[in-house]
Amino acid sequence: QVQLVESGGDLVQAGGSLRLSCAASGSILSIDTMAWYSQAPGKQRELVATITSGGSTNYANSVKGRFTITRDNAKNTVYLQMNSLKPEDTAVYYCNAHVAGYWGIDIYWGQGTQVTVSS
Repeated sequence: QVQLVESGGDLVQAGGSLRLSCAASGSILSIDTMAWYSQAPGKQRELVATITSGGSTNYANSVKGRFTITRDNAKNTVYLQMNSLKPEDTAVYYCNAHVAGYWGIDIYWGQGTQVTVSS
């Protein structure tokens, strides 16, 4: 089995910064795309950013220029550097990974980490 564990969520003032981490562990052969999603209260889960195993990235328009996604393939870890935070960034942030194991390829989710931005 595979587990994704997020950390780094916190309460921060508008304009501040946070760095989220998500570490994958278990019977992993390789990890393809990793991603961060956000889900605000009463809203659907939305894609924030993705990064491939080769390092290609993609961002939601709302976070371009403020958030940066990176990964450490040796540690099976993905990061989300969040700068210039806004109250509308308040949400639970989930990481997601496309993992190849001996069983095949599956998609896994972390448990989420709360980010709260006060005005």
